[in-house]
Parts: sequence; structure tokens; C-alpha cells
Amino acid sequence: MKTVPAVALFSALLVAAGCAPKEAGIEAATSDVMMKLPVTTASDAARQEFFEGTFAADMGRANEANTHFEKAVEADPAFAAGYLQVAATAASTEKFSANLAKAVENAANASRAEQLMIDVMQKGFENNTESQLAAAQQLVELQGDSPRAWLTLAGVQSGLNQMADARQSLAKAIELAPNFAAAHMQAGNNYMFFEPKDFVKAEEHFQKAIELAPNEAAPYDLMGDVHRAQGKLEAAAEDYTMAAARAPEDGSPLQQRGHVHSFLGNYDAARADYTRAMELETAKGNNNAPFYAVFRSYVNIYEGKPEAAIAELREQVAAADAMTVEGKTDIKINALTNIVQISLHYGDFATARQAIDDLAVLLRQQADVVGKDQFRRGQEATITYWDGMLAARQGNVKGAKAKAQEFATLVEPDPNPRKLEPMHQIMGMAEYFQNNYAAADEHLAAGNPNNIYMKYYRGLSQEKMGNHDAAKAIFTELATYNFNNVNYAMIRSDVLKAAGMEKPAATEGM
Repeated sequence: MKTVPAVALFSALLVAAGCAPKEAGIEAATSDVMMKLPVTTASDAARQEFFEGTFAADMGRANEANTHFEKAVEADPAFAAGYLQVAATAASTEKFSANLAKAVENAANASRAEQLMIDVMQKGFENNTESQLAAAQQLVELQGDSPRAWLTLAGVQSGLNQMADARQSLAKAIELAPNFAAAHMQAGNNYMFFEPKDFVKAEEHFQKAIELAPNEAAPYDLMGDVHRAQGKLEAAAEDYTMAAARAPEDGSPLQQRGHVHSFLGNYDAARADYTRAMELETAKGNNNAPFYAVFRSYVNIYEGKPEAAIAELREQVAAADAMTVEGKTDIKINALTNIVQISLHYGDFATARQAIDDLAVLLRQQADVVGKDQFRRGQEATITYWDGMLAARQGNVKGAKAKAQEFATLVEPDPNPRKLEPMHQIMGMAEYFQNNYAAADEHLAAGNPNNIYMKYYRGLSQEKMGNHDAAKAIFTELATYNFNNVNYAMIRSDVLKAAGMEKPAATEGM
């Protein structure tokens, strides 16, 4: 659940599907890399590192995968598909952007299928989702026998909220490669996180992944996720313990178990899991630990102490510059964004204002490094979004509407049918705090359908309009969401109460 570096608040899904050899499979640890997309390199060493990286990426080991992909392009500096996957597994926005540019630069050396994969990611980075979808569709036309091509298309379709089409593409990928564990994991994630959700189907796919890759941590980790989604928190903790046993040097399963302890009210156990996860990742030299530290700060919110969470997040911002890891700007951006959200929710507008100002400086610095006009517009749109949210929460409806319009102007050039969702979210919050609940609900319904915070305010709007059954249905859904992010940390206590569910008692020693 590490936060991926965000290129912009409203950016399209960056598809991270790797390429693989034409052969049906290769031996040893990478035997599950059985895709039918070409790999264009004359270097055997580069090709082998690419296969190793692809397998690691499929199993959710992004940092390990990135190391292999870096070695691949070191062995062949003209390896376009290698640079694409360095970008896809990068731990910072700057590294992502630089390596995507190298993939584009070397695309003439690649096959047509590889060029389309590069185009899919490039168009997503540009927030040109119409062209991104067209490239993904061309890819499956060219390589219709490749499960990975269909997974790429499914990723783009999911980002566009074209869920029926995405699930057909996932089914096609699994039909072509029924024993490809990563395809089942992607399908399970789709059913788990995107509307309409189907936790039973998600669990079926994850169980299949466990059967196919019983010694890998990732399938057990995902099974823990779906058990959380089903409210089976103790079972989820056991799943994460199983994952940890298969990856004892990795912190991810422990930070996942930390989420469960947070929900169960086992706050000391949660902090212990997060801290140990951070220690493990720090020992490996990657930048996961500061992202896990953000989750540890949420324990304070679950305890009813949001000011303590803000204090911890401020410490993380202050400590980032002294770190020796990649992505220090993303680390600070992530922590500051959390401060903005927490302070807005709890009405600490002075803190929100300062955090937005600090965030704006970093976002603009990052835009200077990336050096792309579209990226700069995206960063400005992100700043404008938070300015609009602050105005809305302060009851400044005129200011909020002005920022909503400014946001719309900034994203107007982007060929993305979902580009105005954040604008509607600003408008929805502005209307809610003017007691215009019907207008609020209309705007929020036009926002991101998977944003639980906006869904929470739709529930509040329905309640205020007297639609108690509709409100109760929303609150009940949210009360069992059980995925840890700042939005859920802030609303969980309220939605449990509104849904008529008691907060679970602490179960130390589980």
C-alpha cells in the first residue's frame, strides 16, 4: 500500500505492464514470465535481467524489479523496453519521467508492440487518455495472443472507469494464460477496488494466485486485502503473517498487518508492525520506510488525536532532506498532502493554508525538474484543487467556485473524459457547506466514484435531505471499507456510528 509518486492529482492510471519473451516461458525463478510480447535487445545479459525484473514486478517486488531493469539498460543503453520498465518501477516522479523520456528516445530501436507499450505510458503521463486507450487497443490488435497486452488494455480501461470493458479484457488475458498468477492478481484487485465491487470474485482470483505461486508473498498479501474488505480482520492478519513468513526481509506484509491492528484498536501492535516494517525497508536502502511512517501517523487519528498525526507528518517533512534515499520530494509531497487533508477535515484552516503553500513550492520545483508543460499544468491543477477545497471548507463559496473554474481551465487541453471530476468535488463541497445538499450531491456524484471521502459527503448530503435509507446504505458500505488511507482514518469512527456498528474492541495478543 505504498503511495506511488503522483504526477498530478487527476492523472490517468500509469500502466506498468512489462514486456516479456516470445518463448512460452523461461527456466528457474522466472518460469512464470510467459508472455508473448517481443523484447528487442541484442544483449543476452540485458534480456535475462529484464526477465528477472518482469517476474519480480509481477510478484509485487517493485524495488527488486527496478534493480534488475537498471542492470538491463546498463547492459544495453539502447534498450527502450528496459527504460520503460525502469520508469514503471521507479520510486520517484523524477526517475519515472527521466526513464520514460529515455524509452521514447530509444523507441526507434524497438518493435512496434514495444513502441505501443511506450506510447500507452507516455500518453497516460500526458493525461491524454483518449490516445492512451487507442494505443492499448492497437496493442491487442497487434498482439492479440499476448495476455500481457490484454492486461495493459484492462489497466487503461480501469483508469477510464470503463469497468465492464476492463473485466472483459482481464477475462481474455486469463483465458490466454490461465496459470499466470499476476493476471489473477490484477483481476482480483479490479473486483476489490472498482465499482461494482465483487469480493467473492476477488477472493477466487487471489486463491488461484496462491495455488499458482504458493511461495510468493504477494498472493497472501492480496488475500489479506480481500478479507479486510469482507470485514474478516482476524483472517486478514493471518494472511499477512503468512506473507511475512514468505518474505521475512520485506516490510510490506507487516505494514499491512499494522492496518488491521489499527482497525481492531490494537494501537500499540499497529505501531510496532509499522516500525518494524520501516526498519526492514530502511535496511534494504529503499524509500518505503517514510511512506510507511505516514500510515503509522494515522494511528493517532484512530485514537482521536489528529493533531498528533499532523505533528508526526511535519517531522517526516523535516527529516526528508537528510535521508539518503531516492524520491525525497515525493516523500515530502505525500506527507504535506496528508497534512492538508487532515487539517481541512478537522477545521484547522491555518495549518491547511500553510501546508498548501509548502506543497505548492515542492510541486512547482518538481515541475521545473520534469520540464514538461503538461506536467506543469497538472501540478498547478493540484495546487488549485487544494486551494478550492480550502475555500469550500471555509464557506467561501465564491472563492471555491473561482478555483473550480480555474481548475477546469487548467485541464481543458487534456483529452481525458474524467478530467473534471476534481472540479465537481470542489463544487460539491462548496455547496455542502452552503447547506445546498441536493446540489452538493449532484456534483459529488460527478466526481471520482471510487473516492470514499466524497462518497462520505454524499451520505451526509442524503442524510441532510432526509433520505435516511440512502444515507445508511452509503455509511454501511464505508464502515466496512477497511483499507487504510487518510480519508478512511478520518471518517471511520463517524461511519461506524452512522451505520449502527460498534467500533471493534481491542484484541491485543491476536
